[in-house]
Amino acid sequence: MAINEKLAERVRKTFTKQKEVEEKKMFGGLCFMVNGKMCVCVRDEELMFRIDPKDYESVLEKKKARPMIHNGNLMKGFVFVKVEDVKSEKEFEYWMDLALDYNKTAKASKKSVKRKVPVPKKISKKK
Repeated sequence: MAINEKLAERVRKTFTKQKEVEEKKMFGGLCFMVNGKMCVCVRDEELMFRIDPKDYESVLEKKKARPMIHNGNLMKGFVFVKVEDVKSEKEFEYWMDLALDYNKTAKASKKSVKRKVPVPKKISKKK
């Protein structure tokens, strides 16, 4: 899994004022969870931002971004932006603000509970 470390550090600096930030390796990159909710993922050549699904269509029309397709399904509210399209501080802040604004109202995904598989009991043969 290739991660653009310079870009990851840039994202970390933006999140210094956030109270709860966790980093997880997911979607072929390093995802930043803010307040228990996915916010931004850093990959090698692009970033993934979680934005308000209501703004999704208009953002794709105005900005250089591509939709996220996961397991053949369009993930409305998730977009990929190429690294070269966020080189300017203004563009980078635009996307980070968009993701952080939505993070305030976004619902956290349900945490999957690992089910314990029952261990078969030994059957003792009676003589």
